[in-house]
Amino acid sequence: MASKAFGSVILLIVTILLCGTIQLGICRSEEKSTEKTTMLGGVHDLRGNQNSGEIENLARFAIQEHNIKENKVLEFKKIVKAREQVVAGTMYHLTLEANEGAQTKNFEAKVWVKPWMNFKQLQEFKESST
Repeated sequence: MASKAFGSVILLIVTILLCGTIQLGICRSEEKSTEKTTMLGGVHDLRGNQNSGEIENLARFAIQEHNIKENKVLEFKKIVKAREQVVAGTMYHLTLEANEGAQTKNFEAKVWVKPWMNFKQLQEFKESST
């Protein structure tokens, strides 16, 4: 009798779990969706205005840090593209246009920001290949 009751309890638990997963959509068939999803930790286009004051300040910061480190004199012109990635904070992937002497060139910069720690650091700065 005990094994029959145990079997019934197991069947009940399995049924509840299956119903729960179906309601959560885990068991439904894949449907094509027009909704754009963003994977956590992935790099995606910046929401809102990529030429906002905050993003421009990050671009100017990247150029200033690069100039100090490499003893260069790049002058910021504009932001070509801005993307972001959620890490321990936010990693901004910026494509910038800057003057190097009389030449205008594109550069790629990565700036890591943790606002709650008042932390901002240039991670990478290089001339763009495109």
